[in-house]
Amino acid sequence: MANRSYLYSADTLPTESENPQQVLCISEHRWGIPLAHLLMAGREPRIVQSMIWDPKIGIGADYAGGAALLLDLLRVVGEGLEEDPEFAARAAEITAHLERQRAKHFILETGEMISLGGGDVEQEVQRLVETEIPEAVARAEAAIAGEDDEWLESVRGAWHEHFDSHYSTFLYFSFPTD
Repeated sequence: MANRSYLYSADTLPTESENPQQVLCISEHRWGIPLAHLLMAGREPRIVQSMIWDPKIGIGADYAGGAALLLDLLRVVGEGLEEDPEFAARAAEITAHLERQRAKHFILETGEMISLGGGDVEQEVQRLVETEIPEAVARAEAAIAGEDDEWLESVRGAWHEHFDSHYSTFLYFSFPTD
């Protein structure tokens, strides 16, 4: 089995006693936490109860803000990839999927990835929320504003790594819906 990060949407955040009533699947990414997941969890990120694992290692965030940030970055990345129909198709697919799966919150599940290092998973998710996510957001905002062309070019050059996740209404961990 490949270790993955998982991204969901819901109108409420999970608690220690229950998951949201309706959890929609956004995407999963093998062997990493891609830039797209970090950005979608980038607006008002906070640690919440995981829907999959016992420790409190989920990350909840604002859906509208995170989706807008990712879509803005995809637009700017695409301005340098006009000759790449594969990127344009992927960006359109992501945009349509995010519109269909819209809710109030994103819920990022990174437990499989952060457990690989063998350290304290709660400390690792704290590092994601306090350092890695804000750094990714700051770089993306600078690139969107035209202030970090070098980083933007590196993202364009590795766009598959950053944006080519499995976007679907069913993921390895899916939740029953009404």
